[in-house]
Amino acid sequence: MVTAVVILQVLISILLVLVVLIQGGENVDMAAAFGGASQAAFGPRGAVTTIQKITWVLAALFVMTSMTLAIWSGGTSSPSVLSKAPPRQTAPASSAKKK
Repeated sequence: MVTAVVILQVLISILLVLVVLIQGGENVDMAAAFGGASQAAFGPRGAVTTIQKITWVLAALFVMTSMTLAIWSGGTSSPSVLSKAPPRQTAPASSAKKK
C-alpha cells in the first residue's frame, strides 16, 4: 500500500510541476520586474482558469499523500539510538587532598 501511495505522489508531483510551468504569468511587464509601478500587481484578478483549478487539485492531492506517508512512517520507526546506549557512568566526586 505504501508503494502505491509513493508512486501516486511521484506522479502527482511531476504533473504539478508541468502544470505550473504551463501557466502563463500575471501579465507583469518589464517595468514591474525592476521595481517600476505596475497596475498588474494591484489590479483585479481575472477569472480562475481550468489550469489553475487543476493546480489547486494537484496541490491538495500532493499534501494529502505527503501527510499520509508521514503518518505511516511514524508508526514503524525503530527505537532511538540513545535508548540502546548503555547508561553513562559518572565519576565519583574526588575528595580534596588533605595536608
